[in-house]
Amino acid sequence: MTMSHAVPDNDRPPPVRAVFSAVTWKEIAYLVTNLPVAIVGFVYAVVMVSTTGGLSVTAVGIPLLACGLYLSRQLGRLDRARARGLLGVRVDEPTPIPGPKRSGGFFPWLWTSIKDPVGWRTVLYQLIRLPWGVLTFTVALTGLFVLWPVLPYLVRLMANVDRAMVRGLLSPSDDLERRIAELESDRGVVVDTAAADLRRIERDLHDGAQARLVALAMGLGLAKEKLLEDPEGAAEMVDEAHGEVKLALQELRDLARGIHPAVLTDRGLDAALSSVAARCVVPVKVAVDLQGDPAGAASRSGPGAGARPAEAIEGIAYFVVSELLQNVSKHAGPEARGATVEVWRAGARLMIRVSDDGRGGASPSGGSGLAGLAERLGAVDGVLVVDSPEGVGTVVTAELPWRDRG
Repeated sequence: MTMSHAVPDNDRPPPVRAVFSAVTWKEIAYLVTNLPVAIVGFVYAVVMVSTTGGLSVTAVGIPLLACGLYLSRQLGRLDRARARGLLGVRVDEPTPIPGPKRSGGFFPWLWTSIKDPVGWRTVLYQLIRLPWGVLTFTVALTGLFVLWPVLPYLVRLMANVDRAMVRGLLSPSDDLERRIAELESDRGVVVDTAAADLRRIERDLHDGAQARLVALAMGLGLAKEKLLEDPEGAAEMVDEAHGEVKLALQELRDLARGIHPAVLTDRGLDAALSSVAARCVVPVKVAVDLQGDPAGAASRSGPGAGARPAEAIEGIAYFVVSELLQNVSKHAGPEARGATVEVWRAGARLMIRVSDDGRGGASPSGGSGLAGLAERLGAVDGVLVVDSPEGVGTVVTAELPWRDRG
């Protein structure tokens, strides 16, 4: 006699219908469309590789290969969008290849394009996906009529393989590519900043010292003409010219100080920042301690004592403090009774903190001077943090990489 045993409800497998969620249907749609998409990608990859390979001995072969890899990137973009929409795979877009102007010319751009790892990985993806697309199309389509009970599990397994292929072959080269993009952006910031500085120096020379010297030359010419006819008038004009010379010299000193002050080169940050602080409209306390331990310890003696950062880092630190103290003079308001400048070494970083007790409300957004400082610091792997609540004061912290002098 056959005996039947009741199966407890807790041990029963979940109903098949519950497994066919919206996610499963999206995965089925992805697997079914794999074949037509894979055919297009495979044909393109084969034609591109064979054509450019055959023409590589001619003058058009290499530029044609660069264009082919660029179009491969666009196919990869479409594949990432399809995977994002149907499989939920979030893959960052690779860094675009800079154009010929930013690459330094046509031939540097051409060389960068033909060794593009993203383009070549996309070609590989298109080539190996055709047999996989045939398999997924067959299983997903026929499984809807034959393998219905186990289809959701097969679909999930095959979709996970597709997810791994997209992440492995269509993702950017992680930190390396992101770092390249950052360096490209930083190079542009450095070039723009240098150009702006040159324009400022030219403007200051043209509107200041140059104009004063032109007026001085004209005054001395008139004095020379009056020397015999009107000695007293000529003496007055020479006296005025002497005053103009003093003003021109002062303007030139101020301009040179803004570029790179001699006291910074001769005596370092402590003396240079003290000189800047003396020109601020509020009392400023300056504390500079660069004797920190290179490993980040709190010791103030030993091999790190008396060290100075590289000239470029030292100059940027001076510029940052100068700009921040100018902001204190202009924007802190009558509420400000004092400011503090602190500079110290923390391991492999040079730290700067400028604080005041003024009106606050400073923000690096909106194209302000703080935004320009943040860009300049970012160009050398630095950071700028602004804490400025209304009515409380402002604390600006800057961080620069410590680089030893060569």
